[in-house]
Amino acid sequence: MKIAFSASGDTLDAQLDARFGRAAKFLIVDSDTNEYGVVDNTQNLNAAQGAGIQSAQHVVSAGASALVSGHTGPKAFKVLSAAGVEIYLSSAATVRDALEAWKKGELQKIDNADVEGHWI
Repeated sequence: MKIAFSASGDTLDAQLDARFGRAAKFLIVDSDTNEYGVVDNTQNLNAAQGAGIQSAQHVVSAGASALVSGHTGPKAFKVLSAAGVEIYLSSAATVRDALEAWKKGELQKIDNADVEGHWI
């Protein structure tokens, strides 16, 4: 299964970014092999609007079936949910820590956005 993680860097040891739409990168990790690819999201870091929607489209286009992030806003949540992407919250320090927590079933799956739009 492919899982997207909002991240500040390019490796599994990168910090998990608490923001979804304005995360610098997304690591798309194969949960079976831990192999991953990086999706650059820097164009949305300072976007006036639409960052969550565009970021969600990146995650869907990358083929992720799940997302792990610190928070997800309403517009991004709608796009991800419509595409069948499960959304999990994590306060882990790194992507690697969040991946391990996901594998152990320790992360909270959400069924609604947990922050308002334009959360920074």
